[in-house]
Amino acid sequence: MSTIDYFAPGRVNLIGEHIDYNGGLVMPIALNMGIKARYKKNDNNTISFASSTHKDLVEFAVEDIPTKYESTSNWCNYPIGVLSTLHKQGLPINGFDLHFDSNLPEGSGLSSSAAIEVVTAYILMHQAGREINPPDLAVLCQKVENNFIGVKCGIMDQFAVANGKKDHAILLNCNTLDCEQIPFDLDTYSLLVINSKKPRSLIKSAYNERKAESEAALKILIDAGKLRDGQYLVDAEIEDLGVIADAIVRKRTRHVVSENIRVKHATRALKMGDLYTFGRLMNASHQSLKDDYEVSGIELDTLVETAQNIDGCIGARMTGAGFGGCAIALVKNTGISNFSKTLADRYHAVTKLHCEIYECKAEDGVRLLD
Repeated sequence: MSTIDYFAPGRVNLIGEHIDYNGGLVMPIALNMGIKARYKKNDNNTISFASSTHKDLVEFAVEDIPTKYESTSNWCNYPIGVLSTLHKQGLPINGFDLHFDSNLPEGSGLSSSAAIEVVTAYILMHQAGREINPPDLAVLCQKVENNFIGVKCGIMDQFAVANGKKDHAILLNCNTLDCEQIPFDLDTYSLLVINSKKPRSLIKSAYNERKAESEAALKILIDAGKLRDGQYLVDAEIEDLGVIADAIVRKRTRHVVSENIRVKHATRALKMGDLYTFGRLMNASHQSLKDDYEVSGIELDTLVETAQNIDGCIGARMTGAGFGGCAIALVKNTGISNFSKTLADRYHAVTKLHCEIYECKAEDGVRLLD
């Protein structure tokens, strides 16, 4: 039987970090890196998932679709979770084989899990002849991650993967899911994604801590009459933070409020084609994540601070949840070679790690390939 190819991009967030669970604005793009999935119907009433980057292969009969997360299924839990959810919703499922091929670096924070979820959902709905609404696709896949996988992530990753548009960034309100496609015209500059190659070992505990601190700050501000029930931490004003006695919680809140403001300024800068202002906002975002939210670390700080001081770079910041993963930088096209060598050499001298640098573009979201 013939095969059909599909693609889902990874994503990187340009600005607006640790804002999704605080009801604010984020600005991701879908990347020109991602996961290709090859679909093939079969006549033996079985379903199989395989990958060129993993040894694991899972196969089961259509009548035996798993209904819960199994640790032995490893990465296959992501497509299985989507399959199980859609099956429970009544989507007709017939036998098929699905093979994934990814050029997203593992554990880098570029949303490989969201990409595999979204591409699987897209394939199953496309094959069933169902209408596909990208925002609804994102919500479905977020629920899979929350309820089947057990990760209480926000909506940003799945939304960017499903709704990306070539040469545009997505301005997303994580509370309402209202979004706007913002032109991302870099002219004579390029977006470089820099993989620190540092495992994100602290991120689960730190993520839970930051979320708890944000929730504590919100309660304090509501109790003090600075916010109303139903509002989010991003709705606070900087001058309101004096009512928060705990210095740590106050710092966390300052990042959330100021970062949401930076996203608004960044939106205006991109609409005006003002990359220099956008770059300065990236720099300020990283400083806030380092000092107030404290989610960077020596590896990301070394990458970002080195990048900011190389000729041709007009802005750099960590991206993602932190404690490893990736940074991003806006770099003059004519200076990319020098930038990459200088940054890699300095980073290795400090950390003994070898970073990887990818020149990336904003691309379309999940789609059928010709």
